[in-house]
Amino acid sequence: MANSTILIVDDEQAIRDLVSITLDLAGFDAITAANAHEAHMSIIDQKPDLVLLDWMLPGGSGIELARRLRRDTATSEIPIIMLTAKANEDHKVEGLNEGVDDYVTKPFSPRELVARIKTVLRRSSGKLRNQSLQVFDLKLDPASHRVTIEDQHVDIGPTEFRLLKFFLQHQEKVFSRDHIQNAVWGANVYLEERTIDVHIRRLRKALSSIENASISYAKLIQTVRGAGYRFSVRPG
Repeated sequence: MANSTILIVDDEQAIRDLVSITLDLAGFDAITAANAHEAHMSIIDQKPDLVLLDWMLPGGSGIELARRLRRDTATSEIPIIMLTAKANEDHKVEGLNEGVDDYVTKPFSPRELVARIKTVLRRSSGKLRNQSLQVFDLKLDPASHRVTIEDQHVDIGPTEFRLLKFFLQHQEKVFSRDHIQNAVWGANVYLEERTIDVHIRRLRKALSSIENASISYAKLIQTVRGAGYRFSVRPG
């Protein structure tokens, strides 16, 4: 939880500054955005551990952004705390129904805000970030950064590890190269289209390195002509 990155999304500079100072003193890394567009770009590029999201924003409301984040598989698991002056029950229920994790009403106590952030991070980080992923006898352990097939170690590079983790978390869905780039490398990183293909080939080669495996795991990464790639246990 230490040094977790928190994105503060609020159109008021004074609020952004106050919350940034509060989070810095609590040991968090704070980044800020003044509107929904800036926030979405920061989320895609910097992958914060939690988003503090104001309800009323220029260029689209906070609840609309929350809805968008929850629909996108690349951002659907990022915890969201609504930080807003809207205190009535209907608004709180609407936020929670859209997948918001918690709700803090302005004016807020800095100590309460930090406590709520820590609670949400504890709830989500252990469950999501360090959760082992498995398909048949292919296992990926984020905590130890190991990949094994039938209990045999797979030698895999850091980029291929992130690619495999992304695929295992989002099985049976087709992703374009642009979507894979945004999820694995970030939106502001320029890559040639063929770079994605090169790393896919390297990942397939790594998954093929275990001799006599009962399943061809490389074939689970399927090329979908004209669309991108899909990780699937079903025949392509």
